[in-house]
Amino acid sequence: MFAVIKTGGKQFRVQVGDILDVEKLDLDTGKKVTFDDVLLIEDDKNTLIGTPIVERAQVVGEVIENLKDKKVLVFKKKRRKQYRKMTGHRQLLTRVRIEQILSGADAPVKKKAAEKIKPEEELKKLEAEVAKKIPAAKKAEPMETEPKKPVKKREPKKAAPKKTEPKKPAPKKTGAKKEKPAPAKSAAPKKKAPAKKPAAKKVISKDKKTTSKKEK
Repeated sequence: MFAVIKTGGKQFRVQVGDILDVEKLDLDTGKKVTFDDVLLIEDDKNTLIGTPIVERAQVVGEVIENLKDKKVLVFKKKRRKQYRKMTGHRQLLTRVRIEQILSGADAPVKKKAAEKIKPEEELKKLEAEVAKKIPAAKKAEPMETEPKKPVKKREPKKAAPKKTEPKKPAPKKTGAKKEKPAPAKSAAPKKKAPAKKPAAKKVISKDKKTTSKKEK
């Protein structure tokens, strides 16, 4: 006879007398532990398969010790980034010895988890309880309410007309008139010198040269 149980997010196939290491349980050594999440039970006669858990089935065990698993090294590296990191981890475990596999009439009935009440239902229950406490006479009496007085609307205030004072004439200035400065005399334009005519070139006639030779 064997069973498949679920604990710590893992599944284990167990038989009576097996010793297994499971995720740490908050129990001291020597105490009993019950696994309610039984997925399958196989006997010589029949096999019970849960949907997902087998009803009225339990596996009972005894805590032997709490221990740490072997160290696991975790190494991280990013190339060309000068990044290297190495850490170690030891998982906390609980060693358990399986003593009994109960099913059917032998297993106790599982307690159902309390159903959560919706807030709307809670409000209705509270209102019903309050209604019971209030006597019926008080319920029948209407609540006295004073008549509301009409609220007077405030009229907007009219803006007062602005007083306009007559403008006073500006006082005339009295005193000697300031003499205006005489305009500065503009300098007489300079006379340009007449342009010089180019000198006439001397023309030596050929007759003079010839006469001079004869005289000699």
